[in-house]
Amino acid sequence: MGLSVFASQMGTDSRAGRVLAIDYGRRRLGLAVSDPLRLTARPLATWNRSNRRHDLARLRRFCREQEISLVVVGWPLQLGGTPGEMASEASRFAERLRADLRVPVELFDERLSSWEAEQALTQAASRKSRSHNRKRHRLDELAAAVILRDYLNRTGRTA
Repeated sequence: MGLSVFASQMGTDSRAGRVLAIDYGRRRLGLAVSDPLRLTARPLATWNRSNRRHDLARLRRFCREQEISLVVVGWPLQLGGTPGEMASEASRFAERLRADLRVPVELFDERLSSWEAEQALTQAASRKSRSHNRKRHRLDELAAAVILRDYLNRTGRTA
């Protein structure tokens, strides 16, 4: 397929383009990103939060530079499916993103994503010791990748 055909298909398919998943936290944001065809999800980074204005500016710049076409914010519902305190905070964060970014923002049920990420991190841990802080950062970006993978799977893409 030629580049121009690919580009025109990308422009007409609302389900194409990179997706950014965010594992929202009070101190950190775990980030994961898909490829442009939305076939894969990879952990990207963990950002320490600063203040609302700085966080939004940094995400706006990142979305522009990486050509993000959709942002998915993990929505940490309780096991019974009801929103708790963190789910309410994540909802408010998503609303601020919707108002500030020029891409759609969706909330996505992330129940057990941190647990699954922690299990993966434990299984993949090497013999050398990592600092607790580095493990925590890695956990946040892996949780974002789990959120993104589950989102892509649920919307008909595979990751």
